[in-house]
This record gives sequence, C-alpha cells and structure tokens, in this order.
Amino acid sequence: MPRTIARRYRHAALGSLLALGAPLGLVILRAAGAQGLSSAWLVQEVAGQAGTYLYVTLSTALVFSTFGYVLGRQSDRLQEMARTDPLTSLLNRRAFQERFEEEFARAVRYRLSLSLLLLDLDALKSLNDREGHRQGDAALRGTARALRGGSRITDITARWGGDEFVVLAPNTARDEAVRLADRIRGAVAAEDLAGLTVSIGVTTLDPGCPLPGPEALMSEADGALYVAKKLGRNRVVVC
Repeated sequence: MPRTIARRYRHAALGSLLALGAPLGLVILRAAGAQGLSSAWLVQEVAGQAGTYLYVTLSTALVFSTFGYVLGRQSDRLQEMARTDPLTSLLNRRAFQERFEEEFARAVRYRLSLSLLLLDLDALKSLNDREGHRQGDAALRGTARALRGGSRITDITARWGGDEFVVLAPNTARDEAVRLADRIRGAVAAEDLAGLTVSIGVTTLDPGCPLPGPEALMSEADGALYVAKKLGRNRVVVC
C-alpha cells in the first residue's frame, strides 16, 4: 500500500491490543468471587494462575489479530480497487490526480523539475472496428505493460481515460523526460500490438518559472500530444 501502513497490519495490531481486555476481564470476574480486591490478592492471583492468564492473553490475541488482519486485508483490496483501472491495473484517473497534485506542490515548494508525459494509443478505434473490442482491450493491456516496463520505479503511471495514458516523472528534467518517452515508445513497439503505435506529448515544470497549477502542466502536455498526432503519430513532441 502506498506510503501508509496497510490496513491489514493496523487492524491486526489493534486486535492484539484489544486482546489485553481478556485477562483484565478474567481478573474482574475472579475478584467478584473473592472476599475483596487488594494488591496482595492481585499479586497472589496472577502468580498462582500465571499459566491460565498467559493462555487467555495469547489465545485471545491470536484470534483478534487474525480477525483484524482478515478484515484489514479486505479493506486494502477494496481501497486498491477504488484506485486502480480494472482493465490495465494501472492507477485510475482519480488516484493519479491526487498524486499529481501532491507532486506538483512538492516540486513548486522545493523548486524541483517535474515532467509529464501524455500518451495516446494511435488508431485504437480502427483496431476495434476491424477486429473487435477484445483485440482493443488486449492492446490497452499491452500498452500498460510497456508503461510499466519502460518507466522507472519513481514514475507514476496511470490510464487517463479511453486510449490515453499518463506518466508523471518527479525530479526529471526535460531531456531525461524525452529519453523516458522514447524508451516507452520503443517498449510499446516491442509489444507488437497489432501494429499500433503511441504518440507522446512531453512537458516539464521549470523550477525557475512555476505554472499556476497542475492543470496548466496537463494542458501543455495535451497541446504537445495534439501536435504529435497532427504530425503523423508515432512520435514524441516536447512542449
């Protein structure tokens, strides 16, 4: 799970803490049948029944932590489904937008380069019309594989919508972003997606001249992508 402790582990730890109530409850029940609760009685009780209290504590902790882990894992899965595009397993548009805003603010604050790549799968509609949507979906999944294979571990990849994909490259200057785009374009070609190619628009946030917001950076990338399509597709254009 990104940047936070997964719910499965938090829930399991909480279950272990809740399990501490079991020996406490046992003490209260046994004290109710005793002549009176005192520190001397408590020490004698715990020392004399140490095995019982240890068993109650450990067994309850095991059950509660296991139950918490199972519930947390299900919660993790639901959260991941809400953030992931079901066809490509990349981030969906909403999840990417959240990361985009965070990285943009960080780049502006610390005067860092931030590059954005907007990709369009060329002629996907023609493939759908010619061979059906099953082939089109296979091409989209192949493009996602190429994105994962061609990008770096620090890059953020997502399906922007339809036949468009996006890559956010933190701490990446323009020249490096162009090399990244060319590497991704080569990875798409290597997938042999029924002859399909990608057009890519690239733009970079200049640390010395920040834009008013992430929307402006996306608009620049979209403009570069439009030029790439107009010039004949299967190319990288830099804004």
